[in-house]
Amino acid sequence: MLVRDTLREILKAVLEECRAAGDLLSGSFPPLVIETPADPLHGDFATNVAMQLARTERKAPRAVAAVIAAQLAKSSALFARIEIAGPGFINFYLQPSFWQQQLPAVLAEGCAYGCSATGAGKKVQVEFVSANPTGPLHIGHGRGAAIGDTICRLLAATGWHVSREFYYNDAGQQIANLALSVQARCLGCEPGDPSWPADGYQGDYITELARAYLAGEAVDADGSVVTAAADPTDLEAIRRFAIACLRREQDLDLLAFGVQFDNYFLESSLYTDGLVDKAVQRITDNGYTYEQDGALWLKSTAFGDDKDRVMRKSDGGYTYFVPDVAYHLNKWERGFVRVVNEQGADHHSTITRVRAGLQALAAGVPENWPEYLLHQMVTVMRGGEEVKISKRAGSYVTLRELIDEVGRDATRYFFLMRKPDSQLVFDIDLAKQQSTDNPVYYVQYAHARICRIFESAAESGRHPEAGAGAVALLVAVEELDIMKQIAAFPEIVAAAAENFEPHRITSYLHELASLLHSFYNRHRVLGEDAALTEARLYLLTAVRQILRNGLAILGVSAPEKM
Repeated sequence: MLVRDTLREILKAVLEECRAAGDLLSGSFPPLVIETPADPLHGDFATNVAMQLARTERKAPRAVAAVIAAQLAKSSALFARIEIAGPGFINFYLQPSFWQQQLPAVLAEGCAYGCSATGAGKKVQVEFVSANPTGPLHIGHGRGAAIGDTICRLLAATGWHVSREFYYNDAGQQIANLALSVQARCLGCEPGDPSWPADGYQGDYITELARAYLAGEAVDADGSVVTAAADPTDLEAIRRFAIACLRREQDLDLLAFGVQFDNYFLESSLYTDGLVDKAVQRITDNGYTYEQDGALWLKSTAFGDDKDRVMRKSDGGYTYFVPDVAYHLNKWERGFVRVVNEQGADHHSTITRVRAGLQALAAGVPENWPEYLLHQMVTVMRGGEEVKISKRAGSYVTLRELIDEVGRDATRYFFLMRKPDSQLVFDIDLAKQQSTDNPVYYVQYAHARICRIFESAAESGRHPEAGAGAVALLVAVEELDIMKQIAAFPEIVAAAAENFEPHRITSYLHELASLLHSFYNRHRVLGEDAALTEARLYLLTAVRQILRNGLAILGVSAPEKM
């Protein structure tokens, strides 16, 4: 049980005791809020329940707090001190023994510590990255990949059965522009020439694709081998080959980034299988469309949109949100009652339209389904200046270049350090530093430092497991601070999963590493007192396990040497 839940249960029982004794008159109690004070001097935890009850009790909040605090002190030996503060807050200071008792649970559960069964094995699908196969993955895709993959890990850690999906936009005008660009290079045309496609792609990778196509090369993309026709006039063959090559390249980039998927879904299949036409016809049959100016419109205002939206243009083509509606109907029909879409902030405008289309289908889809998590843009800096272009992609920095320069661990960690809806500045110089100024190095070094201490302990015949019976010796402020941080880990994991906020894990690990380094600098672990030494080794074993568990959620390694 989470620490807050334990306190909430104790407080609930105490309130019932106060009512039974006639000290409280309220017929019912409000939801009990247990908070962590911003200043540790104000207690380990605090509650405002006395202020909530003051009106019904017809007493000053501090008077109500005095009744509750007195009963708490009598009913539980958990508290070292209980204080009433400000207008009526009740501050709790827990006994050192409570924090010391958290350590055996960490070591007993090992890599499962921090996990819960909140999801109860229910299915959830997370769609993320979903890049158009029109070029190498850029840093925006990288941030989405890190966030999406970590959300999957968090949901799995909290008991959900997670399915990871990548939606390939292999249809539409952007793909047509890709094929025309490669064809132009096959025919000897270069960007800037009058015959170059108006919206063509200009990176060096287009030249690479043209060269491979003309050479008749073969590429294996998702188990399907596509062989180049080597005919520069066959635009459809060029399209198939270019998509296959870029899909394969994106797959390799994601593999290097430690990201894998359970399913890949092709946008083109929505058309070949008739799913788009069926969805549009179903919406029409339900009476939620109308014809105007030669176009077919969705009555999206009936579902909260600010205006109706065109579904089928006058030229017969569908607007971009229509296949998304068909795609999400397919998700619903596959049994995913919970779906999370991790996308870039530029997808914000599609949310209302897709949900309106789903409601118009009258398929039983909930109003706010699917759930969306949108991430903001990334700015890459080097030497104090923004890096805007890639040597290969031309117009943007690629994910692979970033991984190759600073490493997978630093790339993932830096992408996850900020709340997804906040803009992110990625400092390449900082990410490459082998110093404690580098956040990921700082955390990984804490793990490596503990491993080094254990090596020294083993050489002198001291073993961490022997400290299980001596945890009562861990009473130094720095030791208690570490144990409090350890006890908070399951709650942090649960909150990060519930709110789709991986940055809570990076912040937590940085704080735990800071406490560990502070402890190490102020206390000698391998001292002359054998019992205290073993107790401290036991404490460090728990810290090491938490560091491993937290880094694993982030998809970052926990090195034993640095």
